[in-house]
Formats: sequence, C-alpha cells, structure tokens
Amino acid sequence: MPVALEDLGRAVKQLQYRHHRGMDSKLREVGTSLAQWDALRAIASRPNSSAHALAEMTFQTDQSFGALANRLLKRGMIERVPGPGRAIRHRLTPLGETTLRRGHEVVGTVLESSFAPLTSGQREHFYRLIGRALTEGNPPKRVGL
Repeated sequence: MPVALEDLGRAVKQLQYRHHRGMDSKLREVGTSLAQWDALRAIASRPNSSAHALAEMTFQTDQSFGALANRLLKRGMIERVPGPGRAIRHRLTPLGETTLRRGHEVVGTVLESSFAPLTSGQREHFYRLIGRALTEGNPPKRVGL
C-alpha cells in the first residue's frame, strides 16, 4: 500500500524535530543553542554577508536574525563591520570559530546516532531523494505576495 503524502510529510517533520531537539540539548552543553550555532555556521560559510542574506540562509526573518546577531555580538562570537551603503557585514571572532567547531562535533554525534540504522548507500540514496524533492517539487505559492 502506498504511503500517504501526509504521513510522509509528517515523518520528515518528525525527523527534523528529533534532530533539532537533540542538537539543541547537546549544543547547550557546549554553551550555545541551535539557532546561535546555525547563525555561526551561516556566517562562517559566507563571511561578510549582510543580515538579510544570513536571515535567509538560516530561515529567519530579518528582525529575528538581527536579534540573534545582537546576542552573538554581546557574547563576543561575532563582529559587525560596515559594508557598502547601510549594509552591515558579519564575521566570526575566535570565540565564534571555537564555538562553531565544538558545535560541529556535537551535531555530528546527533546525526550519526539518528542515521545509524541506515547504510552508507541508503544515506546517499535518501539524500538524493530529498534533493530531488527540493529541486523538482513545486513549492506552494505564498498567499498575499
């Protein structure tokens, strides 16, 4: 019997929720949160990006990312430098780099545990299927835009 699409969507959401809960719990042990670590990861992958670009990369609103960046700034994990026009660019500090590295280790253990039942080949196949759904699937249109 085929899997109902609602069940498939819920299973994807449950897996994501389990990952987020596990990561956030373990990241708190190294002095950060999932949202903070994800922001550090985005800044590290694209140094000197604007807050708007980083908000998009972390699936946040500009306002939410701004508040998060302010917390990271106060904790000494990032620095902000002026960019062209009114843009503010973001960079990691040495503390931010250390926190990011420690976070990678923690996140890796959570994901390894979660995907342990799958073989390497199954993981690769799963990744390709998700990628295909993301690139070929039609996202719903936003209402009111």
